[in-house]
Amino acid sequence: MKADPAVQRRLLELADVDAELARVDHRRRTLPELAEIAEAEKSVQTRKDAKVANETALGDLDREVKRQEKEIDAVRSREDRDRALLAGGTVNSKQMTDLEHELTTLQRRQTTLEDELLELMERREAVELDGQHAGVELAKAEEKLSDAANRRDHALADLETVWARRTEDRAKLVPGIPETLLGLYERVRKNKGIGAALLRARRCGACRIELDRSMISRISGTAADEVVTCEECGAIMVRTTESGL
Repeated sequence: MKADPAVQRRLLELADVDAELARVDHRRRTLPELAEIAEAEKSVQTRKDAKVANETALGDLDREVKRQEKEIDAVRSREDRDRALLAGGTVNSKQMTDLEHELTTLQRRQTTLEDELLELMERREAVELDGQHAGVELAKAEEKLSDAANRRDHALADLETVWARRTEDRAKLVPGIPETLLGLYERVRKNKGIGAALLRARRCGACRIELDRSMISRISGTAADEVVTCEECGAIMVRTTESGL
């Protein structure tokens, strides 16, 4: 394949553009903020789950407290009724004995229920404090996630600017390269990552392999418009005064 030396040198510009586009693409996929965000999202979800569990536990305790208070109220109402009967003087001696016995039982029951209620209230207070702590931790995790997301967005915006500029540069370069030469360049780039590189000081700029004497001799005897490729990596080797031929 033949191509004007100036056109071949144009491939070096294209290769530089493609190398930068590849770096931008790699950078977009490997931004450290992406790992930060993934970790922060896990942390936020864990803390949301903890907050939901805390709210559930608090709701259960509230229902238990209400049930306990209702039972205490029922015992007090029964006690008030018994005392009213005793004070009314309308009961006989057996009923009086039964009422006094019941009052003693009710008082013991009320004491037990009030102790249990106190324990429930203490547990509720502890769970409520845990909930407040969970809320603070969730807010911290969400702030960390937001910060990482903002840094990712800024980094991506910068990369998109570079991508757009270099894509525009590529669009200007491609029309000046013959289709056959461009096709070879693209095939090599797809398979090896680098389609063309400078032959500098007898070394391929793509794979960095130093060419042996026989290869250098063959290249030296090749016309300037002949397209030369590296036997090692297949990249188009563009010759200039830096090639050492």
